Amino acid sequence: MTAEIDIQNAIRREVAKRGHFIYRANVGKVRMQDGRWFDTGLPPGFPDTFGFRSTDKQIFFIEVKNERGRPRKVQIQFHKFLQSQNVIHGIARSAEEAINIVEKGLIGYGF
Repeated sequence: MTAEIDIQNAIRREVAKRGHFIYRANVGKVRMQDGRWFDTGLPPGFPDTFGFRSTDKQIFFIEVKNERGRPRKVQIQFHKFLQSQNVIHGIARSAEEAINIVEKGLIGYGF
């Protein structure tokens, strides 16, 4: 089974090669050495990557999953919000799926 980080790296590399801008979103909380919690500030369910198309500056969001991965409840809730706003987004299990989401402007692919 392919690790999601490897899929994510391939997606970021290939989408960028096509001239689009893509960024990794680090989400969650981390306990710091002094015992305090650091929170990234992103909302629960925020997708793994986001960016904008070079062609028309449309924003997109991509949730990365491996072949067995399924979206969590908070990810489905975020998907419903993006869908209600008609935003390009989807689940990608490969760089090819991510490119299709971005370049075809798919909304909710894979959910």
